[in-house]
Amino acid sequence: MGRLFGTDGVRGVANADLTAELALGLSVAAAHVLAEAGTFEGHRPVAVVGRDPRASGEFLEAAVVAGLASAGVDVLRVGVLPTPAVAYLTGVLGADLGVMLSASHNAMPDNGVKFFARGGHKLADELEDRIEAVYDEHRTGAPWDRPTGSGVGRVRSYDEGFDQYVAHLIAVLPNRLDGLKVVLDEAHGAAARVSPEAFARAGAEIITIGTAPNGLNINDGCGSTHLDLLKAAVVEHGADLGVAHDGDADRCLAVDHTGAEVDGDQILAVLALAMRERSALRSDTVVATVMSNLGFKLAMEREGVSLIQTAVGDRYVLEEMKEHGYALGGEQSGHVIILDHATTGDGTLTGLMLAARITQTGRTLQDLASVMERLPQVLVNVPDVDRSRVNSSAELAAAVVEAERELGTTGRVLLRPSGTEPLVRVMVEAADIDHARSVAGRLADAVKSALG
Repeated sequence: MGRLFGTDGVRGVANADLTAELALGLSVAAAHVLAEAGTFEGHRPVAVVGRDPRASGEFLEAAVVAGLASAGVDVLRVGVLPTPAVAYLTGVLGADLGVMLSASHNAMPDNGVKFFARGGHKLADELEDRIEAVYDEHRTGAPWDRPTGSGVGRVRSYDEGFDQYVAHLIAVLPNRLDGLKVVLDEAHGAAARVSPEAFARAGAEIITIGTAPNGLNINDGCGSTHLDLLKAAVVEHGADLGVAHDGDADRCLAVDHTGAEVDGDQILAVLALAMRERSALRSDTVVATVMSNLGFKLAMEREGVSLIQTAVGDRYVLEEMKEHGYALGGEQSGHVIILDHATTGDGTLTGLMLAARITQTGRTLQDLASVMERLPQVLVNVPDVDRSRVNSSAELAAAVVEAERELGTTGRVLLRPSGTEPLVRVMVEAADIDHARSVAGRLADAVKSALG
C-alpha cells in the first residue's frame, strides 16, 4: 500500500478512493496515536469534528464519528465550518485532536480527511506515519483494543462553535471596516455563513455570491479557483474589493476595485508591511514557498523585509514559522498564516485583515498591491509521467541547467512532483511572457521524454 497521506491529509474520490471503511479505520488509528498521547488518570479524550458541505461529507462524518467514539473518544460535532475554524476550536476547547472532512479546492466528487493535533496544529510527517502504521497493522488482522460500557465515546453537537469562531475573528482585527463595500465569493463551501457574518459584524457593506451550498455545487465555477464571477460582481457593484475563498476557506484570493486579481503573494506583501508598521512582523521576516513569484522576493528585498522560502505546502511554511517564531507566512495560492491568531491558513481572517488595511490607510487595494510587480509566470502540468524520478533523472537535470543558463538572473525554473496528483509541475518565470512560455514548453517536453 502506498502512503495514504498527501500534502494535506488523505484525499481522493469519495466512496471510491476514500471510503467509509477507510475513514473509520483512520479515525480509530488517529485516536490511538493522538488521543493516547495525552491520556492520564480520569481524562476522557475529546475530538472536534467538522466538515464542508459536500454530499459525501455526510456519510464520511458518520464514519469518522463512529470510529472515534468506538475508540473511547468523546466527539464534539461542529457541523459545516471552515478548516481553520475546526483548528481554532480544537485548540480553544482543549481537545486532543480535530478532524476536518474536506477536499479544499477540489471538485465535488473528491473529499478528504484532515487531522489536527492538540492545540489545533497540522500533523508532522512522523505523526502521519504513525497513524498509517497503526491503521495498516489493524487492517491486516491485528484486533483493535476496544472499550466497552462506559468506556465508549459519547457524541454531541457543538453549535456554539460558529459564534465562538466569528467572535475570535472580530476580536483580532486591528480596526473596523465601516464604509467599505466588499463582494464575498464563498464557493458554496464551508464559509458560506461564517465569512458574511464576520464581515458584516466588522462593519462592512457586503454583497455575496456562492453562499447557497447544496452538497453538489461546491467550487463549481466559483470561489478562489474561478474568479470571473467575483471580478464581474466587484465592477458591477462598485465595490472596494472582492474576496474569494475555496471550499474549506483556508485560502483567500482578492480582486481590486477594477476587477484585477490580487494573488497570495501580493496579499502577503500588503500584510507584511501592515504588520511591520504595528510591530507585529517578528524579525521583520515573512515565510513563503519556492513557488512565490520572483517579484515578491524583489519587493520584500526593496522594503527591507527578509524572506525565507520553504518547500511547497502550507504545512512546511507553518513548520518554519513555528520553529523560529515568525508571525506571517503563506503561499501564492492564497494560504496565508497569521500565527498570532491562527494555527493554519485562514481565508476569512486573511480577507478581514486585508480589508482592515484598506480601511486604515484609505488607499485602494490596487495601490496597496502595487508594492510588488508580478513577473510573468507560466505553470505547465505534465501528466502520466513517473514523478518519483524528478530529482534523479540526469537527462532532466541537464535540461533544467540549460533553461536556467538561458534565463540568467531575470527568471527562474522550478520542477516539482505534485503531492496529490500523478503529474509533474513545470514553473518558469521570465521578464517576458513569451520567453517564459517557450522555456516552459521545452521543459515540459523534456519531462515527457525523461520520465514518460
